[in-house]
This record gives sequence, structure tokens and C-alpha cells, in this order.
Amino acid sequence: MSVKTYIQSHRDRFVEEWFSLLRIPSVSSQREHGADMTRCAGRWKTLLLASGADRAEVLPTAGNPVVYAERLVAPEAPTVLVYGHYDVMPPEPLDLWTSRPFEPEIRDGYVWARGADDDKGQAMIQVKGFETALKENLLRCNVKFIFEGEEEIGSPSLEAFCLDNRDLLAADVILVSDTSMVNAETPSLTTGLRGLSYWEIELTGPCRDLHSGHFGGAVANPVNVLCRLLADITDADGRITIPHFYDDVEELSATEKEMLDRVPFDEAKYMQSVGVAELSGEKGYSTLARNSCRPSFDVCGIWGGYTGEGAKTVLPSKAFAKVSCRLVPQQDHETISQMFIDHILRVAPKSVTVRITHHHGGQAYVCPVDLPAYKAAEKAFTVAFGRKPLAVRRGGSIPVIPTFEKTLGIKSILMGFGLERNAIHSPNESFGLEMFFSGIEAVAEFYRSFR
Repeated sequence: MSVKTYIQSHRDRFVEEWFSLLRIPSVSSQREHGADMTRCAGRWKTLLLASGADRAEVLPTAGNPVVYAERLVAPEAPTVLVYGHYDVMPPEPLDLWTSRPFEPEIRDGYVWARGADDDKGQAMIQVKGFETALKENLLRCNVKFIFEGEEEIGSPSLEAFCLDNRDLLAADVILVSDTSMVNAETPSLTTGLRGLSYWEIELTGPCRDLHSGHFGGAVANPVNVLCRLLADITDADGRITIPHFYDDVEELSATEKEMLDRVPFDEAKYMQSVGVAELSGEKGYSTLARNSCRPSFDVCGIWGGYTGEGAKTVLPSKAFAKVSCRLVPQQDHETISQMFIDHILRVAPKSVTVRITHHHGGQAYVCPVDLPAYKAAEKAFTVAFGRKPLAVRRGGSIPVIPTFEKTLGIKSILMGFGLERNAIHSPNESFGLEMFFSGIEAVAEFYRSFR
């Protein structure tokens, strides 16, 4: 039986196993889902054993548990460590979903559910690709799995777990399916990710909410002040104004620019896909460079004062915002975090007090394209998708990838199968069925090539 035949004959089972995970609301950022996190980890353990792992365990961490599994074929064989995460983003706002987020549905050739892509669908691709390779006698390496439950909140427990379990996790390379491709017609392998720093800001002005008629114009409004502070973080050219922010930012090399130029990109379709009439960003750089190779600053949420129905003329006591920076190689996220905090405290007026909490962050990552595992992935994608994949940098962040390199000394190969239209982190997240099965084929073919 061939790889394609095996996948075809087990399509229904693969999808139902995938659905069994999607039905579990494993939202790591919401405390009420603590039991769901444990239940999802247990379900992964069962599925890994059924897929061919010799051993699978749910192991405790300081936070949500880690699922570990392994299939060891020979002590002298190379070892692949597969990483994924079973936690998902909150589904809100629920009223924007066409179907219920934790009741997966198939419509128009796509599976619709929270986690369909990020990362239950992509992690399932890895597991079913492993199963297919095992059944087709293609496996010539040891395979280990580590699935965590805190990626969406910055993986706060994973570094300590890795440090405490170096021997257990020892491997030659890590496979990760938690990124995306250029488009369905253009297979690609991700060779770089941006880093991240994320903060929450609280501004306090008067000791209580005030009548805006009695106090407006005389007492500083924290919402007004916060808006000005955040607006001033970027200038008219889209540059971040924090002093020394760009000190460690490197310009793209000629080779990297050439790789970027190979990526097919239709700016009009890009704007149409997100419903905007104009793009913006750092002056002097293309859209693809801005969203993958340059740093950025964004207000992720902002609130304060009265937001209920009708009018209430109030000068609020407090204002809040959640903000983030995407960072590039050589920028240290801890340095940038302190730089941002120091800057806001320095420029904030005395009319407000400021409290800033740094929630999480991570380093940027670059993958060498001459690694044997990268070459095996390149060959596998060529078989599964009929075209040699492009090497591209992506704008997202996976903080655990540089953590693995730091704690385990291992490089990661980013075999992502997501598409922009899948709407990860948004209402109506989806994943294409044919991409799901092609991804399984690509993973199985990776094991055929990797020795």
C-alpha cells in the first residue's frame, strides 16, 4: 500500500479523531477551562498510543500538563522531536461565528472550529503523518512528541520543563507544524519568525470617575492621555519612536531580499482579503518585508470609561490597553520590554500614574536552509504538493522555538500547512480537508527522506 492509498483508506477515521480534539474547549487563557486542558491532554495521549507510539504520558508542569510520547526504533538512529500545542485562543466574539466554535462542522471542503488550524489540525497532521510512515515501513528514525497546553499564553512553564527533562527530550531536530504557507498553490517552508513582547498598561487619573461637565478641561482624562501616548509610539513614516529601539535591527541581506522577491504577492487581493482600502507601515519597505522582516507595534486592545448603552458624561478614573511589538532577529525581547516600560514612564505626564505589566515575550528565530532535516522537508513538500517549496520568513511568533534552541540546543524545521484564509485567532477559524491530507502525505514523505 502506498502513502496516498493508506491516507485515502483512513480519511474518515483521521477526521473523526481530529474532531474529538476540536470538541474540547481547551482555552488556556481562561481559568474555567482548567479541567478541559487536562481532558485534552489525556485525549492526545490516547491518540498517540493508537497512532503507534510505544509510550505516551501526561506529565505535570507548573501550569498545564505536557503530553510526551515516543517511538524508538534504534539507539543509533537519529531522533526527531515533534512539537505542537493543544491549547487554543478564546472563541469570542461568539456572535460572529457561523457555527459553534467547539462543535466542528464540514462545509465547502473545510473544517470549521476553534483550533481547526491552530494547532490541533496541524498537530494532527504530524501524528497521522507519523502513523502513515510507520504503517508504510518508512520510519528509520526515532520519533518523540511534546505537546504543550500554554502556547497561546506564552509557554510560561515549558522552559523549566525542558531544562528538567533534557535527556527525555534529547533529539537531533524538531519538527513544528504551527505556521503557514504562502497560499494553496505555492507550498513554502518557514525559515524565520519574528519575536514578541506583550504588555498591559493601566493609567489612573482622578481617584474616582468624575462628571465631565464639572471637571472636563481641568482634570486630565486618562483615556485621552493613553491614546496620545500610544499614538506617539509610531511616527508618520511608520517608524517606532522609542529611543534605541532599532539599534540591533539588521537590514536584509541580498540573498534574503532575493528570497523575498520570489514570493508571489498580489497587494490588491491582500487588501481585499482583510477588507481595507489602503495599506500602511514603515516607509521604504514592501508589504512582505513589513509583515515578516521588520519590527512592528500594535495596540491589541484599549478600554476605559463608560461603554454601555446610551450616554453617560463621565471623565473616567482609569484607562487600560494591551499592546505588543513584533521583533526581528538580534532584538532581545527582554531588553525591548524594559526599553518600552522605561519610555512610557518617562514620557507620561504627572497628571496620571502608570502601571505596566509585561505579560510574555520571545525571541525571533531563523532556520538554516542547509540542514539535512530541512532538505528532507523540502523533498517531502515537493512530492506532496508537486512543487519545490519556497523558503519564506513569516511575521508571527512562536516563543517556544528559540526556547528549544536555548535549552535543548536543537534547531527546528517549521513545516506549516496553514493558510491566511483559515482565520486563526479569529471567529470562523477553518482548515481545508485536502490541505489536511496533503500535509499528512508531506510528513510521511519527510520520514522517507530523513536518515
